[in-house]
Amino acid sequence: MTLRRTLLGVAVPLLLALSACTSLQGTGDKGFVTGDGAIRTIDAADRTDPVELAGTDLDGKPLDVADLHGKPVVVVVWGSWCGPCRGEAPDVVAAAKELGDGAQFVGINLRDSSTTSAQAYVRSFDVPYPSIYSPDGKAMLQFPGTLGPRTIPAFVVLDGDGRIAASIIGKLPSTQTLVDLVTDVEGDAEQSADG
Repeated sequence: MTLRRTLLGVAVPLLLALSACTSLQGTGDKGFVTGDGAIRTIDAADRTDPVELAGTDLDGKPLDVADLHGKPVVVVVWGSWCGPCRGEAPDVVAAAKELGDGAQFVGINLRDSSTTSAQAYVRSFDVPYPSIYSPDGKAMLQFPGTLGPRTIPAFVVLDGDGRIAASIIGKLPSTQTLVDLVTDVEGDAEQSADG
């Protein structure tokens, strides 16, 4: 009996440590994968068809990214249970405020079992943009080759036509990183209009 307790005393903390999410990559009890914050950009000429992302927001109202075409859209993948998401929330909100009317933000709330905890997160961090509620992760399937159904946190910048222009997989490096990425995408649109 004593040996069994000793083994459990060692095995349980070890298993908990191995299952914890790190800043590089890991899975938690919600089964998610976190990247390293790598930034990927796609030249305007290499961008594919517009993303068709629609669903209901946290209040049950319809939300369609196609209605936001005309300026860059930042898609923010988050969950109220996600530690890295909570840590970066002030930077994301600051980027949304700094960009103002220059870009739209839309969240994808991933794997929250109800909208109640997601709404509490929005209130707690004063999130100024709507989010599509996708507890099953199906909204993520609209980003093949960029996002998987368990990729969180993540950011995808869509150009004014709704095409994937850039992504950050993992925790946001800084507010300025996201602002610069969106500004670059907006600059691409201005150059193609001039040229």
